[in-house]
Amino acid sequence: MKLWAGRFHKELDSKVNDFNSSISFDSRMVEEDIEGSIAHATMLGECGVIAKEEADKICAGLHGILADLKSGALSIDPEAEDIHTFVEGELTARLGDTGRRLHTARSRNDQVAVDLRLSLKKQCAGLQKQIYGLIEVLCGKALENSRTVMPGYTHMQRAQPVTFGHHLLAYAEMFLRDAGRLEDAEKRMDFCPLGSCALAGTTYPIDRNRTASLLGFSGPTQNSLDGVSDRDFCLELSSCIAITMVHLSRFSEEIVLWCSWEFKFIELDDAFSTGSSIMPQKKNPDIAELVRGKSGRAIGDMTTLFTMMKGLPLAYNKDLQEDKEAIFDAVDTLRMCLAAFTPMIETMKVLPQNMRAAAAKGFINATDCADFLVNKGMPFRTAYRITGELVALCIEKGLTLETLPLEEYQKESDLFDESVYGAISLERCVDGRNVLGGPAPQNVEAQAGRILKLLEAKQK
Repeated sequence: MKLWAGRFHKELDSKVNDFNSSISFDSRMVEEDIEGSIAHATMLGECGVIAKEEADKICAGLHGILADLKSGALSIDPEAEDIHTFVEGELTARLGDTGRRLHTARSRNDQVAVDLRLSLKKQCAGLQKQIYGLIEVLCGKALENSRTVMPGYTHMQRAQPVTFGHHLLAYAEMFLRDAGRLEDAEKRMDFCPLGSCALAGTTYPIDRNRTASLLGFSGPTQNSLDGVSDRDFCLELSSCIAITMVHLSRFSEEIVLWCSWEFKFIELDDAFSTGSSIMPQKKNPDIAELVRGKSGRAIGDMTTLFTMMKGLPLAYNKDLQEDKEAIFDAVDTLRMCLAAFTPMIETMKVLPQNMRAAAAKGFINATDCADFLVNKGMPFRTAYRITGELVALCIEKGLTLETLPLEEYQKESDLFDESVYGAISLERCVDGRNVLGGPAPQNVEAQAGRILKLLEAKQK
């Protein structure tokens, strides 16, 4: 039985029914639907809109339905139009006319809006917890590698020496902001649309503040048209997810590079790698590659939602049914990626000697060589030119700045002396960069400690 039967005299065409149905994806909100209905019935009874005894029976019936679904005694009917139809139909089958009173002062428009907000609030909290877990792992790895020297890159060219711990904490900072965005999104969706009804509220003397309170919302939405017709909370959440997935994708790209033989900075645990069906030597970083690929999926979900919303007049339109598959897919994609990515990072083996060997090449201490002359009184641009000429000489002779003889230095400037070799050592280059945010080991350790304290406060 359709909830909208009465006006129509013909059955819906079977193909149209399948096209119109949303039970295949909104059934995941069954707990939220029942939770919202219990709050609504409780409020109706308290306000005298329906008899208190009937409200109690409705709540007991809804609790019974949920218990039967969890135990397996009841299954969701895949032929139902949507989860709201299924729950109300089952309640009516159990309670008769009492069950039919549940929908008083309510529309499916505000019902689906509250179900979605309740569901996504929970998802926001869960995703934040997963991101915090990844950040903790990154901080742990960073502390282990606060003195592991590696080349930092710009334009994928070796640029200046950093530490592996410093590099990992760059991602920790990104993921902290991602968690913050999710926290902000959760705050903005924390308002209850129940009572907006179809679009214009209701003439029944309901208490919207009471319903919002029962469901744990900060308060009710303030405009009935807005309450049922906007999905900006989905747009915002999908955007947060897409940004997080972009960060995971960038990190994945580096993982793929680092575990290649060309870099060999890390080795992934066997549990997070796969082999080849024809090449027995292969150990492929499939998890990182899949995360990188799935970022496009999350961006696509975000694009779907923005495109769906951009041309909708107020108030409710059936287009809004398209919100759920896209936002649920975005949530599920990020959750699944974090679940695989975090233990992959936790179990990876770092190869410090390879990082150090790579850092020794590429003249990444050239800036420090120039700074050596600046500290002796030479203008930076002059020091920059002289150092560039020394690098060219090293390339010509097959040397590095560390192995270039002192007499060659002194041909360029008499300011050079034996102390230049100490100034351009990679460890000295890293240790000297102790400005706030720099890669010096003490900074890495302090930064990791600060982040871990933040996480501890967030998770209390």
